[in-house]
Amino acid sequence: MKKIIYEVFKYLLALLLIIGGIAHFTMTGFYINAMPDYLPFHEMIVYISGVVEILLGVLLVIPKTTQKAAVGIVILFIAIFPANINMYLNHEDFPDMSETSLLIRLPIQLVLIAWAYIYARKK
Repeated sequence: MKKIIYEVFKYLLALLLIIGGIAHFTMTGFYINAMPDYLPFHEMIVYISGVVEILLGVLLVIPKTTQKAAVGIVILFIAIFPANINMYLNHEDFPDMSETSLLIRLPIQLVLIAWAYIYARKK
C-alpha cells in the first residue's frame, strides 16, 4: 500500500507540474506580473520556466530519471519562491486573489519543496 501511495503522489506532483507549465503559456500575463522587477526578460523567463516545469513533470514519472527530476523540481520550487514573495508584497497587483491567499501560498511552497524532496532521495 505504501508503494501505491508513493507512486500516486508522484504522478499527482507530475500532473501539477505539467498543468502549471502549460499555464505559463495560457496565462502568461499572470506569471509576468508575479515576477520581481529586478529580473530581466520576464516573458522569456516565464516561457522557459513553463517548458522546464513540463519537462520535469514528465521526467518525474520515468523511473530512470525520477530522482534527478525531483532534484530539479526542488531547485525550481526554491527558484520561484521569490515570485511568491513578490506576489504577496504586491498583492494589489493581483485583484483576483486575496492578500490572505497570497500569504498562504508561501508555506504551501515549502510543502511542495518537501513533497518533491521525497522523490529526490535515494531509495
